[in-house]
Amino acid sequence: MGDGSIVVKDLRKVYLIGSERVVALNKINLTIPKGQICCIFGTSGSGKSTLLNQLAGLEKPTKGEVLIDGVNISRLKEKELAKFRQKNIGFIFQSYNLLQTLTASENVAMPLMFKGVPKRIRTKLAYKMLWQVGLKGREEHRPNQMSGGQQQRVGIARAFVAKPKIVFADEPTGNLDTKTTIEIMEMMVKICRKNKESLILVSHDDELAHYADRIVTLIDGNIVSDVMNDSVLKESM
Repeated sequence: MGDGSIVVKDLRKVYLIGSERVVALNKINLTIPKGQICCIFGTSGSGKSTLLNQLAGLEKPTKGEVLIDGVNISRLKEKELAKFRQKNIGFIFQSYNLLQTLTASENVAMPLMFKGVPKRIRTKLAYKMLWQVGLKGREEHRPNQMSGGQQQRVGIARAFVAKPKIVFADEPTGNLDTKTTIEIMEMMVKICRKNKESLILVSHDDELAHYADRIVTLIDGNIVSDVMNDSVLKESM
């Protein structure tokens, strides 16, 4: 309990599409220790996004279970799950998912607001986090005043500001050019290493997988390969 690890036991997810049963995940067993940078790799339709949704408690499994920190999140009610996610999990999305009406600092401060952190403190922490991701001077800009790369930096700052145990990143650089992709990946990995947080990265891109400590490959809802990888960003960085 309390070690920040993820344990997946006999996980199966079946969708009913019309009268057809589609097996999205087939008996997945997986343990991801705390602090590991793990890439869930696969082509479109391999089941990788479904697995991410299961790990993050966004969908219930058909069979099996997901334990985070010893807690069986598959059994939690919606309210308990929301509370659990607020406390333990951060998200980074391909499409940034920033609120257009809020400034960068207000977007970053949102997870702290849900935790009941007073406004003065959360603003201060949001500024600090934005500086850490290289956005000093952009704190009061709105998303439409920023490039895609800058918006994703805001997304990273928001994911990490509350110091979650685990950060899930779903194709986080899918909308970015190569140079920005490298910057964003280095930034995420360095923050995770510094804070000893786990990063679960979902991608179909070989280049992104190189940043992971471990690459789990899915095909048709099955794990076909699970290998340790010599990350391009070592522990010491």
